[in-house]
Amino acid sequence: MLRNSKIVLHSRPHGLPVRDNFSLVSDGIPIPMEGQVLVRIDLISLDPAMRGWMNEGTTYISGVGLGEVMRAFSAGQVVESKHPAFKKGDWVSGLLGVQAYSCLSGDYLSPLDLSLVPLEEHLGVLGMPGMTAYFGLLERGKPEQGNTLLVLGASGIVGMTVGQIGRIMGCRVIGTAGSLEKGQFLKEICGFDEVILYKTEKMSERLREYCPGGVDILFDNVGGSALDSGLAALARGSRVVICGAISQYNESSFSGPRNYMKIVTARATMSGIIVFDFQSRYPEAISTISQWLKEGKLITRSDIYEGLENFPGTLNKLFKGENFGKLLLRVNHD
Repeated sequence: MLRNSKIVLHSRPHGLPVRDNFSLVSDGIPIPMEGQVLVRIDLISLDPAMRGWMNEGTTYISGVGLGEVMRAFSAGQVVESKHPAFKKGDWVSGLLGVQAYSCLSGDYLSPLDLSLVPLEEHLGVLGMPGMTAYFGLLERGKPEQGNTLLVLGASGIVGMTVGQIGRIMGCRVIGTAGSLEKGQFLKEICGFDEVILYKTEKMSERLREYCPGGVDILFDNVGGSALDSGLAALARGSRVVICGAISQYNESSFSGPRNYMKIVTARATMSGIIVFDFQSRYPEAISTISQWLKEGKLITRSDIYEGLENFPGTLNKLFKGENFGKLLLRVNHD
């Protein structure tokens, strides 16, 4: 008899999540009710936002309850459907969770066209990370021809996508990365103009060298000291986009920007991006990004690991800077 393996949140992390914060449990595969769809999950997206979802309370979305399946964007194939929009064999994505099977209303599922891109890219450049990059840069960063764009945390899927969209828009692009291999990929494959290796180079010195006229758009995925350095380099009229703060997610309290007065002297603006605010416009972004992929203007990279039992350690690759591209976990169905 088939069983459903799933990762549930057992306790709330203090600092970096550990294996004991989660439990791998097994129970029966759910039976879909009217309007629901049963999905056999193939790939699970591991994203920095998941660390915030483990906390108690509500920000832009409520925290995962103790004993509940860990929330995650996932993709898989329909096994059984009682929703008119889906049939057996369709590929779909949604907040399906960290589990082998998921049953939920078809109203919350997105159909996937695997003729456009492979399944993993529907969770990456055509999924939440790609939508975040697209709307975060275009709607909040407002790039213009000749602008200098600085992307903090450029070797993750959001950062590398932001940088490449910036290049398409005519920007000069500088990114930060944690290793020479990542830096070479960003420059040689993704077309970044310069990359700062933040572990071995001093950001303030490199920014003075690479951005003598200042930074017009600062897209931040990192927070902390990296954001401080970026703010110090702002040009007049610059736009700061706060997407994430991965350096801070496992700290007991967030460290605010030290150089925030530069926003005043540079006459800059700072705004945040929550991708769900643009949900009605996802088809626009998917169409445009798909065309860029087809034309070879945008390159993506996936970093795929195997097995639900490896969820805790794989997730922590995000916070240790060990992932390279879109981090995914493949479900092994025995």
